[in-house]
Amino acid sequence: MSETSKARATEKYFRRLAERGLVRFEVLGRDADRAVVRLFAKCLSEGGEEAQLLRAAVGQAAAADLPRKGGILEALRRSPLVDVDAIARRPRVSGREVQL
Repeated sequence: MSETSKARATEKYFRRLAERGLVRFEVLGRDADRAVVRLFAKCLSEGGEEAQLLRAAVGQAAAADLPRKGGILEALRRSPLVDVDAIARRPRVSGREVQL
C-alpha cells in the first residue's frame, strides 16, 4: 500500500526535528496556562543560558516532590519502634499428612 503525502510530510517533519535534537510531545494543562507552557517550551528548545537557568529553577522546584531513593528505609529508621526488641514467633506445627 502506498504512503500518503500527508504521512510522508509528517515523517519528514519529525526527521527534521530529530536532526535538530528536538522531539514533539503533548502535555495536558489548563487553557489559561497555554501561553506560559508554549513560552516555556520555546525557551527550552532554543537552548542557551536562559534554557539552562530555566531547567535548573524548575528542576529544583520539582525535586521536592520527587520520591528519593531510600525513602522507605529512612522512614523505618525514624519509626518509634526502632529500639523495640520485638520478634514475632510462630508456633511450630507439623504439617498434615498427605496421601499420594
